Amino acid sequence: MRTRLTIADWILSLIMVCLILVTVVPLLNALALSFSSNLAAVEPGIHLWPKEFSIVGYQTAWRKLQFWRPFMNSVYVTAVGSFLHMAASSMAAYALLQRDFPLRKPVIWLMLLSMTVPGEAIMVPLYIVNRELGLLNTYTSLIIAGMVSGFTILLLFNYFRSVPLSLMEAARLDGAGDFTIFTRVFLPVSKPGLAAVGLFQVVGRWNQFREPLLYITNKAKSTIQIALREVSMLSDATSGTDVVLANTRMAAVVIGVSVLVLVFPFVQKHFIQGIVLGATKE
Repeated sequence: MRTRLTIADWILSLIMVCLILVTVVPLLNALALSFSSNLAAVEPGIHLWPKEFSIVGYQTAWRKLQFWRPFMNSVYVTAVGSFLHMAASSMAAYALLQRDFPLRKPVIWLMLLSMTVPGEAIMVPLYIVNRELGLLNTYTSLIIAGMVSGFTILLLFNYFRSVPLSLMEAARLDGAGDFTIFTRVFLPVSKPGLAAVGLFQVVGRWNQFREPLLYITNKAKSTIQIALREVSMLSDATSGTDVVLANTRMAAVVIGVSVLVLVFPFVQKHFIQGIVLGATKE
């Protein structure tokens, strides 16, 4: 059956197209400028396609601006921090699942309460703690920042509750310990939840800005978001002769989002499934 489009449908479609253009056009402009030559990069207007294809912007950003250093710093912090976050949170969720866990409900309420506290409210206390522990200007300060969260623990706890307790008891009768049950029984059935948590962590840690801005003053240990801020604040030149053009800045932006663009397609299926199941399971 053919469906007639009403005026409201046309208006909603027009609004959707406008929203898509607002989102896509800046990205296309950044991508086109990043692959443009120095001469084409100084031309005014919006570019949706490189006029003179060139990778000089990437060469300048990667070598002259040494963008590879904050890029690798962010890769290290993101990989290690995300792994430790998933490991610690999943083990905490498994501990909450135990019947003999003391004060389970008060602990869960405390986790929910911690989710209501904004990061800005504890920014100064966290800085003081890191300073007293001697963690300033170290990767450790960025890795342990948010290494566990109530949201992740409760999300994985919800997944672990879907595993029948009889399966756990059968594994114990077969002589399996808690670590074996945790790794062989609970983790395999929680892959969608772990994928969702992992993607949240990768995106959050890759886009980390407040923590490196507070804890890191050594430029050699700065992360990619701080480097992008410095590149965007450059007016005309890094020195008397090296001019930072728009293609170099946009190349830095493309490098900054490249990891997220490459990671998301591999976990998209599990991520969507994890969010849906995590929201509907009892």
